[in-house]
Amino acid sequence: MWLLDKFLRKAITHGQLIVTDHDGKRYTYGPGGEYDPLVGGRPGPVHIRLTDKRAANHIVRYPQMGAGEAFMWGWLVVEEPHDIRDMILFVTMNAKRLGDTSLKAKGPLRKTVQKLKAAIDGINLRGSARANAEHTYNLTRELYERFLDEDRQYTMAYYREDDPTRTSLEQAQMDKKAHLAAKMFLKRPEDNGGAAMRVLDIGCGWGGFALYLHEMYDCEVLGVALAPDQVKFANERAEAAGVADKVRFQLRDYRDVEGSFDRISSVGLLEHVGTIHYPQFFEHTNRLLTRDGVMISHCCGRAGPPGYTDAWTRKYIFPGGYIPALSELVTESEKHGWQVMDVEAMRFHYSHTLQEWYNRTVMHREEITAMYDEVFYRMWLFYLAGAEQSFRNGGMVNWQVQYVKDRSAIPMTREYIEAESARLRERGKVPRWRFDPALKEAAE
Repeated sequence: MWLLDKFLRKAITHGQLIVTDHDGKRYTYGPGGEYDPLVGGRPGPVHIRLTDKRAANHIVRYPQMGAGEAFMWGWLVVEEPHDIRDMILFVTMNAKRLGDTSLKAKGPLRKTVQKLKAAIDGINLRGSARANAEHTYNLTRELYERFLDEDRQYTMAYYREDDPTRTSLEQAQMDKKAHLAAKMFLKRPEDNGGAAMRVLDIGCGWGGFALYLHEMYDCEVLGVALAPDQVKFANERAEAAGVADKVRFQLRDYRDVEGSFDRISSVGLLEHVGTIHYPQFFEHTNRLLTRDGVMISHCCGRAGPPGYTDAWTRKYIFPGGYIPALSELVTESEKHGWQVMDVEAMRFHYSHTLQEWYNRTVMHREEITAMYDEVFYRMWLFYLAGAEQSFRNGGMVNWQVQYVKDRSAIPMTREYIEAESARLRERGKVPRWRFDPALKEAAE
């Protein structure tokens, strides 16, 4: 316990953390008192209990893995009224204030090993890319139904107000689709010489964005993904909507797509491509896009320099995943004929999204543990809370980058983005009573 004790005495400088070791010995860290709960968690002393004598040593010896596994295995328990989200946000808030990097790998050798492991893990050949996609996205449909919005948008929602409680997750996801679509500068057939635009949606997920684009612009969309159940579900949605002839979904690697497209979208895709494959991605998409086309990319990103994916996330959640720095996206795209016309850093939107996903997961604890088990449930909670802290207290953002091959493909100023986004938002208003139980009961 002495190594963990040493770390926590340095790290906890605001609020109070109480640790009860497996033998009942109690340790107190921090000055106590009230602190500014901007971290997003509930204020007050956070009390954790270590139930196994191996817990403290495991957490300290494996800083990229230990706390997550200790919580998954029940070696680390957060006492009520707090939970694992409160603990993670509390500790990372303190680390942020301290300017501390103690939660990361220490020493040049360990850092080199981590980077090497991450680089190897980022090699996503066709076979491994599909296996990695299935690991994450081929979990039961019922799981995603429990915590996502009704459209199954598994990427950042767009919150237009500082207070996320004023906007439902469903509305924020609808607004996200509007914001992205506006940046694609799509045209309906009547504004395009009578021809429907052809759109390629790479990493189409459960089909929501592709179906939205067709509804708003009467365009033809091909969505491709590598998780069989996602593609099956997306095609079921297109059939049910009566648009299967216009919106098609295929189980296909984007590298195998041929043809010509007026617009390309990739939402939540580049995190799974792997930096070693960025040249291939930008070269192939450049070949697929028409000369006057537009490509929009939305992905999680680093506000600072390149880094590497932590070991716990690589092992349990996103094997083969890597969150890129803006420099990596821009540098590689420039080498393959792309011109970057618009970049937007989306800062706290994903922390709000993840908070809502976490709350909905907790709400459906019984169903999720029945589908899997308590270890999986705790793993999922740790993933959502850990991801939230990286966007709230860490250096993660979302990058929305607009690429063109010819700068004349878009209007002179970016005012068209705000105007079109507003028009689409007006069309896509979601009645709050549909998702607020109290309001829904009152309406009925």
